[in-house]
Amino acid sequence: MVAETDDAGVTRLVPDPRHLMPGRGAWLHPTGGCLDQALRRRAFGRALRVGAGPDPAAVVAHVEAHDRAPTTGGAGTTAG
Repeated sequence: MVAETDDAGVTRLVPDPRHLMPGRGAWLHPTGGCLDQALRRRAFGRALRVGAGPDPAAVVAHVEAHDRAPTTGGAGTTAG
């Protein structure tokens, strides 16, 4: 994931599973437990070097969608 700041100065977390977006990125296991822990510890602001806590709504939706996706029985996957 990466952090994006809009014209109004609001910083949001954006999933980047293909690792193509510019800027500093951070890794997160696509599970609710890892997301909850990262939010509790305020890890996103430190990892992405942004001042205030970024809005995690898009990453929360991405992790929830990943949790609902059926598994194929293949190797484990990670999301960025």
